[in-house]
Amino acid sequence: MRAYNYHRFLIGELCSDNPNPRTQTLMAPPSSSPFYVRIRNLELLPPAKPTPRVLKQLSDIDDQKALRFQLPVVMLYENKRNAPGTGRRDPVRVIREAIAEALVFYYPLAGRLIEGPNKKLAMDCTGEGVLFLEADADVSLEQLGDAIQPPCPYMNEFLYDVPGSGGITDCPLMLFQITRLSCGGFVFAIRLNHVISDGPGLVQFLKAVAEIAQGSSEPSLLPVWERELLNARHPPKITCAHHAYENLSNHNSRLVSMASNNTVHESFFFGHTEIRALLRHLPPRLQSSSTFDVLTASLWRCWAISMVPNPEEIVSLCFSTTVRGKNGVRLPRGYYGNAFVMASAISEAGKLCRNPVGYALELVKKAKAQVNEEFIRSSADCIVMKERPSFLTPWNFVVNDTTRAGFTEVDFGWGMPTYGGPEHTDTSLMNLCTRFKNGKAEKVIMVPMHLPVAAMERFEEEIWTMTREPVEHSILVESANQIPSRL
Repeated sequence: MRAYNYHRFLIGELCSDNPNPRTQTLMAPPSSSPFYVRIRNLELLPPAKPTPRVLKQLSDIDDQKALRFQLPVVMLYENKRNAPGTGRRDPVRVIREAIAEALVFYYPLAGRLIEGPNKKLAMDCTGEGVLFLEADADVSLEQLGDAIQPPCPYMNEFLYDVPGSGGITDCPLMLFQITRLSCGGFVFAIRLNHVISDGPGLVQFLKAVAEIAQGSSEPSLLPVWERELLNARHPPKITCAHHAYENLSNHNSRLVSMASNNTVHESFFFGHTEIRALLRHLPPRLQSSSTFDVLTASLWRCWAISMVPNPEEIVSLCFSTTVRGKNGVRLPRGYYGNAFVMASAISEAGKLCRNPVGYALELVKKAKAQVNEEFIRSSADCIVMKERPSFLTPWNFVVNDTTRAGFTEVDFGWGMPTYGGPEHTDTSLMNLCTRFKNGKAEKVIMVPMHLPVAAMERFEEEIWTMTREPVEHSILVESANQIPSRL
């Protein structure tokens, strides 16, 4: 394998004096990857048919500061030589045509975000299209091995950052790259403007593309916009505690100063063995808790210990909770906007670090129990009244569970992907829980972490202790009476 890459493309050429304004041929940007990627074609792919030119409003849940970033997603597909009808079909051509057809139904995705008064975003349904790249790589899935897992060192090859395309406003909302591999498999990578949709909403669109790729004339689940359903009330009124949007820092905050240090990425894997080990740290009455609750509580406590905050500092755990299916909200099937709120728990750092993990778990369970219709309405009101604050702050440990989003359930005709999930970004303070199949073919939960170098070393030690060393239940203490009353 060889590394030889260059590029000569600017997105402005798609709209200026380029004689063929929808296509270009280029190479991947320079990198240190051990394999060669040739991007054969880049185009601005519009809907297959004319679509309405309208201006659509976003919800107040969509239009919050923390979602104004590009979300990368990667999916791996093996060479299914025995799959019916796939032998002579080119996945690039099939999926490209299906995206164009799906955009007829999801036509807002082919538009552009614009900024109005008070920096409020809206969707201008221009029908201009999404970016689509066709590529080939001289590497096989077997050679890639586990390297595709977050943080993947080859994302620049599998998801080329087209210059000028990564803005939030006046840019394509989605970028697709399909890279054929030497083994006959392919990598399907997506970059999504998170303002437009969450993980389940993106999967809904991808499943529509998959259905059309396999011969359907339209999606079985038609898209629904109706973003007003998650707007703030008139007048807005904050009736619940929303610690995710509070400023918990102080002038001596160690966490704020730590956030400016050099950081590193590491991925941590939790299979049946590791989860059972975490359960051994809990008193019997808490051992029936969900895997997500136990894992989240353990990660939060290990993070706090690793960051060595001042004992009196208030630290927060924030995790996304879906609005879909919640009583009273009644989002229609087909809604593909951001449909989640941030549940949160807080604690003095000293208490969180000194107490057994059962203390953190009690806080997690209480935070989840508070998410009802009133909490959801109050969340939208809080976002508006506090002028779209960000929950991505140094004192918030943010967890986003994508294990049930459905990225591993999208079949374009070549079977289900061997891996599918969001990629951790360098600028993100959000920690993603995704599903991954390890070398033993065991499905495990993978958590990519982004921490300062010294903190990462302490975090690894704490996680190793919790997942490897035996624990006697007799040394555990009940912690229900230690939950702060201000939660």
